[in-house]
Amino acid sequence: MTKKKSALETAQAKAKRLSEQTNKKIEELGGVTNELHKQLTEIQNVFDEIRGIPAKDKIQLSELKKVRLEWKHQVEKIEADYKEAEVKAGGFGAAGAGAGIAVAALGPTVAMGVATTFGVASTGTAISTLSGAAATNAALAWLGGGALAAGGGGMAGGQILLALAGPVGWAIAGVSVIGSGILLISASGKKNRLEKIFINISNRDSKSFKLAIVELEERINRIENETKLLSRAIVEAKSFGTNYDAMTEQQQYELISFVNLMNSSTQLLVNPILGLQPKFTNEDLDNYFETSKTQKTSEKIQNVMVALGNLLFKIKLDDTDKKVLWKAIRDNMEFLKTIDIKKKDFEFEVLQNTIAALELK
Repeated sequence: MTKKKSALETAQAKAKRLSEQTNKKIEELGGVTNELHKQLTEIQNVFDEIRGIPAKDKIQLSELKKVRLEWKHQVEKIEADYKEAEVKAGGFGAAGAGAGIAVAALGPTVAMGVATTFGVASTGTAISTLSGAAATNAALAWLGGGALAAGGGGMAGGQILLALAGPVGWAIAGVSVIGSGILLISASGKKNRLEKIFINISNRDSKSFKLAIVELEERINRIENETKLLSRAIVEAKSFGTNYDAMTEQQQYELISFVNLMNSSTQLLVNPILGLQPKFTNEDLDNYFETSKTQKTSEKIQNVMVALGNLLFKIKLDDTDKKVLWKAIRDNMEFLKTIDIKKKDFEFEVLQNTIAALELK
């Protein structure tokens, strides 16, 4: 006889299922962005051969080319960081390092989906969530339903960090690593409180995933449409010849409209999926320390605070909830090992300051 799932297990399963659907959409996004990038590269080559293009349009073309190059570099970095992290994690893949979860390989198409999902600023500068070790986090957030944590990949001492970008990964990371401690708590009142907290976390993530799936589908459809428009534009532009001054006024007008098309297409390539952006960042934490004049903690503790900030975003806790959650985390040796924090270092003040920083945001 199959054991009936608890309310927490049901909420967890729903969040996990939606996170897996989200990840499939990210992979699908990678496929269409790959085609879009090919078309943008080809039409850029067509423009590079045309003499006499007006200076302002030439400048715009050059800027767009830089933005796309930065996106491509980011794709390559995500791939490289993941491979390095996977080697350092030793066997399970970096995403499963903390829980022994085997994960699939990260291919170039998935890396493209991840790069677009987490975004590159329109200026061509990678946004903070995709710099350094966070690029690995973004990639690992895709893996295995958002599996778990990033190890190695540019992190000091190969420490494992749970500050995954966006809600992807938290549905599982939060409830499976910290939540596993719920079963060890004997006092039913405390256990019920913890279960309610993690049910709320799972329900919040389920909503985030649903919205993200809609946003991803819209982006995929727009990219497919613009890819077709670019394909037709390439054929037309090639027929105009390579001397701008020798073109008819109508051809010149159309050529410049193709530049505008390249601009909108490039933004689809590099602008992030808003529903999957981090809800709490290092910048938010820095703002809290500065505004509240609270003394900064070590980098390791700050990483934990960012992770907790994303876990507890929009989760209401009363004073008893805070104490119960803090003790559950502090007493969960598996979790502390995963985030490379000693029990004595995870003081109640860490959680208090995190919640205060969330309230400030």
